[in-house]
Amino acid sequence: MITEIAVAKKNLQHNGFLDIPVDPALDLFAAIENLKKEKNAIVLAHYYQEPDIQDVADYIGDSLGLSQQAAKTDADIIVFAGVHFMAETAKILSPQKKVLLPDLKAGCSLADSAPPELFKKFRDKYPDHIVISYINCSAGIKALSDIICTSSNAEKIIESVPKDQPIIFAPDRNLGSYLIKKTGRDMVLWNGACMVHEIFSLEKITKLKTQHPKAKIIAHPECEPAVLAVADYIGSTTGLLNFSKKDDAQEYIVVTETGILHQMQKENPGKTFIPAPPNNACACNDCPHMKLNTLEKLYLCMEYEQPEITMEESLRIAAKKPIERMLEISKQAGL
Repeated sequence: MITEIAVAKKNLQHNGFLDIPVDPALDLFAAIENLKKEKNAIVLAHYYQEPDIQDVADYIGDSLGLSQQAAKTDADIIVFAGVHFMAETAKILSPQKKVLLPDLKAGCSLADSAPPELFKKFRDKYPDHIVISYINCSAGIKALSDIICTSSNAEKIIESVPKDQPIIFAPDRNLGSYLIKKTGRDMVLWNGACMVHEIFSLEKITKLKTQHPKAKIIAHPECEPAVLAVADYIGSTTGLLNFSKKDDAQEYIVVTETGILHQMQKENPGKTFIPAPPNNACACNDCPHMKLNTLEKLYLCMEYEQPEITMEESLRIAAKKPIERMLEISKQAGL
């Protein structure tokens, strides 16, 4: 077994996770709970994680809530069940803590759409603009930004900037377009997008609506403008969940990653939630990066405390400033 573990650690960078067999008879839920207590660890999970991971997490949320939890936790180890930029954000905010990610290859198509070296050249073309970047970006992009935002607080962040101050918004063009309409600000947009939210089919959603005429369409603002135009409600992942709890409709067509349906169904057992169909042969819209994390990988990364997120201190300090600015504005706005 020692050899097996040594080989798994040696191959960690290549595989992205510890490829060690897990006893199928092991109660992973109980084992993870024991490891939390033993190591003073906290498990933070995004709404897009698989249901088992959500059920074992100490906190489930969207990017804003997860950032706030990472900043204030007193745990020694933060286990981030999400994607790479989220775990990076936790490390930026809590450098003294060990931050673990079950699978290093759990990346983000939106973050990947903005390489820092290209974005710097783009930013340099607009020297009088400040940069507001969506949190779904790498530490390198955060370090090149003035303020970070999430879909929960983006409108408030933009409104906090003087109206005569020009803005670059990165990296999501769809969220940027939506915010231009919401705030009336004429922002320069970086041409990035999320593969999950780009692939929703307006035609299929329209057909689904005819089959469920009483269903409300609720959508994440990373979706394309044509899809947002038919939505009854547009909001962050947490916003969609809260709307489904407060609203009196009984059926919803949910236009975002399917992981959120687990919490929606738990919070609203009498309601029906229908995943919006993408423009492909699949019946639902899963993020392949989010779904790389499994309960087995979560257990292994806690047991052996790898893979661990690390970064250069100079990069961390540069990336921290715009995140702290976001958290300050969010607090002032009561978010």
